[in-house]
Amino acid sequence: MIKAVFAAALAFSLSAAAPALADPAVVMAPGGAGGGYDAMARLPFDAMSKEGIFTDGATFTNKGGAGGTIGLAEFVGANRGNDNAVMSMGVILVGGILLNSSPVTLDDVTPLVRLTNDTGVIAVATDSPIKTVEDLVKAMKENIGAVSIGGGSAGGVDHIVMALIAKESGLEPGKLNYIPYDSGAEVVTALGGGAVTVAVSGVSEFKPMADAGRIRIIAVTSEGRFEGIDAPSLKESGLNVVVGNWRGIIGAPDMSADGRKMWLDRFSKMHDSAAWKDILAKQGWEDAYLAGDDFVSFLNDEKTRIGAILKEAGLTK
Repeated sequence: MIKAVFAAALAFSLSAAAPALADPAVVMAPGGAGGGYDAMARLPFDAMSKEGIFTDGATFTNKGGAGGTIGLAEFVGANRGNDNAVMSMGVILVGGILLNSSPVTLDDVTPLVRLTNDTGVIAVATDSPIKTVEDLVKAMKENIGAVSIGGGSAGGVDHIVMALIAKESGLEPGKLNYIPYDSGAEVVTALGGGAVTVAVSGVSEFKPMADAGRIRIIAVTSEGRFEGIDAPSLKESGLNVVVGNWRGIIGAPDMSADGRKMWLDRFSKMHDSAAWKDILAKQGWEDAYLAGDDFVSFLNDEKTRIGAILKEAGLTK
């Protein structure tokens, strides 16, 4: 009898300590609906569900603003120790934390995986007199403040792209007329309505808009040309600027070792799946998979790299 009671107690203790394998996931996207962080939050779960890797459902929350730090703070505050809570993130959040002097940082969460890289694009309205990168630089040199720029969060990768263009052109990045928006869809609306002169975002957000004839892409931020886009790279246009917008997934603060392993196993299976490969192709994302401790090391290097870029561009002290 005593042995039976002990065995039952032990079984309960072990089950209580293990991750809740059958519970729905709690997923934060620290950006607006329809944006890059929203897609990065939702599409991996679409792939996992389709492949039978994780089929218990998920609740999604969008909380944009301040470079993703508002969503990060809410995620950390509400999910400490929750093995079922994850959040999409990326290079924009790294910059947002530094630019906003956020008290909540990536040191407060559990890094899981980097999944994708999104090549950046620079676009103008279809009737814009700016046809090339050379035209853009000329306009900025004539009056940098008159060239309004729409992009993601201040200090994010879109802002960094334009700051580096200004620096390469002999201009002061701090004088850019940069206007942040919560999503790529809002930027396209602003561009089409004449609220901004030029816009910056990722291939995944802007290429469909360009294909539909709503905007015109004049450059990409990759090393060379990007397949399917008839525009030169910034480097080809004479500016030594190559920038990528990587994105990935982090887990809740104080996630257990078993919880971390659970998610790493799920994302590993997802990464190898046909459903995920189809999503990469459809979204125009580049596969940039990096998991576990390798992702932790990469994040530490990114904090240093992005910090140096923001300081050099005059965006932080």
